[in-house]
Amino acid sequence: MPIKVLIIDDSALIRQLLTDIINSKADMRVVGAAPDPIVAREMIKARNPDVLTLDIEMPRMDGLDFLEKLMRLRPTPVVMISSLTDRGSEITLRALELGAVDFITKPKIDISRELQQYTDDIAEKIRAAAAAKVKATPYAKIEERYTADAVLPSLANTISSTEKLIIIGSSTGGTEAIKEVLVKLPSDCPGILIAQHMPEAFTNAFAKRLDGLCRISVKEAADGERVLPGHAYIAPGHSHLLLKRSGANYVTELNDGPPVNRHRPSVDVLFRSAANNAGNNVIGIILTGMGKDGAAGMLEMKQAGAYNFAQDEASCVVFGMPKEAIAAGGVDEVVPLNDIARHVMEHLASLGTRAFRV
Repeated sequence: MPIKVLIIDDSALIRQLLTDIINSKADMRVVGAAPDPIVAREMIKARNPDVLTLDIEMPRMDGLDFLEKLMRLRPTPVVMISSLTDRGSEITLRALELGAVDFITKPKIDISRELQQYTDDIAEKIRAAAAAKVKATPYAKIEERYTADAVLPSLANTISSTEKLIIIGSSTGGTEAIKEVLVKLPSDCPGILIAQHMPEAFTNAFAKRLDGLCRISVKEAADGERVLPGHAYIAPGHSHLLLKRSGANYVTELNDGPPVNRHRPSVDVLFRSAANNAGNNVIGIILTGMGKDGAAGMLEMKQAGAYNFAQDEASCVVFGMPKEAIAAGGVDEVVPLNDIARHVMEHLASLGTRAFRV
């Protein structure tokens, strides 16, 4: 059966454009288009959609209020619509915290042409949402041919260092998964590099939000920074994030090379750079996400001596990237999300690094 989609947006133009885009795909169809959440509420009851697309700023009830009520009372996969503004990024991050699966960028100008260019991305996000596992929450166009070879070569690892690093990759559902891992890590844990598939306007806001919640310091990565213990560096949405060496130190590098696995930043690129430059000093983590980005890179890290964790299927929003990494043979342990931080620190302690307390 086609995926049944209900559109909620106060713009008649957006409703029509999304309807045309979704109905152009054989595996999905629009079962309704509502101008606000009040109208949508009755449509949901009558038409039982598989996925909702939800605007944020609407009359009578805004998208966040509606999402909070929906996820408490009738959990349904939701893809948010958001403009890429500072305020929009903060609101969208809040929507992801409330249970939204993903978001679609709402164009600011030439809406019709720009939204049509996102046709494949929109369809991909809806498919991922339809396959996602959502649960009740408490109140509160790119070519695919590129691999990491397009950005940096794979090198034989000859690293001699004892400084440990944690390298994380994620996609759909990853904002909440990353938060779940980072908030449990101690303030003196090893330095952390993160590639999360996310547009440029969102990564800085995401880093700032985490920085206010965690014992470690969290920031958007810049080029040429020394990687310090107790700090996490999130790849900016416009660049690949690479790990490099500068003498005895690890440093960050930003790279504007072509998208890999349709993404920039790419998890495969970050993972390969960690394999090349840190080898057996790496603890790799691959979290929830759609597609295969990170699978090849995680295997390269393991072959270089890294010890790798994958989030288990039951706790993933989308068990795509971890599943591919496991199938490729790059994973040492498959762990529920709420136990990943503990397992990582226990592994570090077993290496004699030191006894960390989570």
